Amino acid sequence: MQNQPDKSLETFENPQPGRDYTIRIRVPEFTCLCPKTGQPDFAEMTIEYVADRLCVELKSLKMYIWSYRDEGAFHEAVTNRILDDLVAAVQPRFMRITADFNVRGGIYTTVAAEHRQEDWQIPVPVRLP
Repeated sequence: MQNQPDKSLETFENPQPGRDYTIRIRVPEFTCLCPKTGQPDFAEMTIEYVADRLCVELKSLKMYIWSYRDEGAFHEAVTNRILDDLVAAVQPRFMRITADFNVRGGIYTTVAAEHRQEDWQIPVPVRLP
């Protein structure tokens, strides 16, 4: 059983590739280091995506997220890097990552980054009476 941080992301086949559905993953314990002070930064990340052919395997995602614990990174850079890595692994129709960082120096930071396939259109929601 793997018990060390790892930058590789495993995937599995989407069980319903013909349907647009949302996968929402909450990561309440993301940590990295401030590149200026070396002190830890804490965030809750939300990963939302509409899979195409592949889904991300959660154990590998856990090890991937853990790999940032000892790395210095600006909030904006780390959020966008995680999005880029997940998009490269999963090739989703749509993906959004929202990173809500805890207060640092009296300032809260939220970074949201998105990817969408060029030809993908968001489905119109059905509103029931």
